[in-house]
Amino acid sequence: SDSHCHMLLSIIILNYKKPQLSLSCLDSLYKHFSKEFENDIMEVILVDNHSEDESVDLLWKEISEKKYTNCQLFANKENAGFSKGCNVGAKKGKGKYLLFLNNDTQIQDKSILDMVEYVDTHQRVGIVGGQLQNPDGSEQHSVGSFYTPARVSALLLGMQRFGAVDRNPDKISEVDWVKGALFLIRTEVFKKLDGFDENIFMYAEDMELCYRAKLLGYKVSFYPFCSVIHAEHGSANRSFAIVQIYKSLLYYYRKHRSRGEYLFLKGLLKTKAGILVLAGRLLHKPYLVTTYEKAFGVV
Repeated sequence: SDSHCHMLLSIIILNYKKPQLSLSCLDSLYKHFSKEFENDIMEVILVDNHSEDESVDLLWKEISEKKYTNCQLFANKENAGFSKGCNVGAKKGKGKYLLFLNNDTQIQDKSILDMVEYVDTHQRVGIVGGQLQNPDGSEQHSVGSFYTPARVSALLLGMQRFGAVDRNPDKISEVDWVKGALFLIRTEVFKKLDGFDENIFMYAEDMELCYRAKLLGYKVSFYPFCSVIHAEHGSANRSFAIVQIYKSLLYYYRKHRSRGEYLFLKGLLKTKAGILVLAGRLLHKPYLVTTYEKAFGVV
């Protein structure tokens, strides 16, 4: 019998220079799940992604003072990005399921266990995402469609924020991909897929993993009855984000789409970056110029 190994859920949280956020996220988890943690049903694996500040000390101090059970902290020796940090944490997890949870989230209730129960009873489902909410209670975009050439064009030309064109379903639904801020996956599927693609530093790693899970025949579901507040503090500044998004999109296309589509995307990104560099010069917005010169450079 498997009785020594009944850990159901390993929650992986990444910290990068935001120890206070991580601590309040932990606090919200232990507030709702103290029994589960004590009974070895759940564990938290906190990975500090080489913050090089006082993060590790602060986190240790609080974890030991509050006597959080089943909470481990790992200090990564490098900041190799979101994907790699998550993979490091996942390897330490003993749970049947892994939940990747952003440290700028707050758990409101016990609904993440309902998500787990949903996957547990639906064998074809490999990944489930939940509904993210803004601090004011309004819904955040929590799902997406794969970035086909038509969709990428609409996004880039409409200049909308990435992902802003997808509606969150209001019932449990099959979707293309779910946001990495609240991302539940069967541990065996995560292992089969070798985790998040470490060539992606950040952005689109959630979409890319969902894409590969689907190639193996697993379904990706959205579970709307799980609400988690996501403050989107984002550990990255906007200019850095834009350049990373460019890199991730190009990588995703090179890996999963045809050569023609990849060249089409390259042209589209170059054009957009070029226009914005020009606009920045005309409008005297140095931020635009430096950001999109960098973006142009990665294309």
